[in-house]
Amino acid sequence: MKLKRQANPKAEVAMTPLIDCVFLLLVFFMVSANFKAQEADISFSLPGTAAQSDAVDIPDEQIIQITENGNVFLNDLEYDSVTDPDMPELVKTLILFRQTAEANRVPAMITIAPEDKVKQQRVVDVLNACTAAKISNVTFAVGDEEDI
Repeated sequence: MKLKRQANPKAEVAMTPLIDCVFLLLVFFMVSANFKAQEADISFSLPGTAAQSDAVDIPDEQIIQITENGNVFLNDLEYDSVTDPDMPELVKTLILFRQTAEANRVPAMITIAPEDKVKQQRVVDVLNACTAAKISNVTFAVGDEEDI
């Protein structure tokens, strides 16, 4: 007996169950995955100025005297040379005064007391030093030196 051969049998793969299986695996991995936890706040404090319990007596204002020669005195101490317009020593002292006043919660006040015949450029140099020290409460003394 003669068997009939079928002409090239075609093998077919059903794609629908394969796609269903891939989607089920995708959903499974999405649900079971652990996402990276966000970092929590780390509580720490940075160093800063400490609040003082007792008030420190500092003068309410500093008096800067300028002589006719151009010498600058702060609380009867001479600062910088006559030829130095930048006045780094005075600026450094004024910055320390401002920081101390801020720590004690009082305003830093400066009174400039120039003599009658002082050159105006030297007064401007002292004002620049106050600006460099970030002191904004600056006044001028009026009257004789005995009144100061």
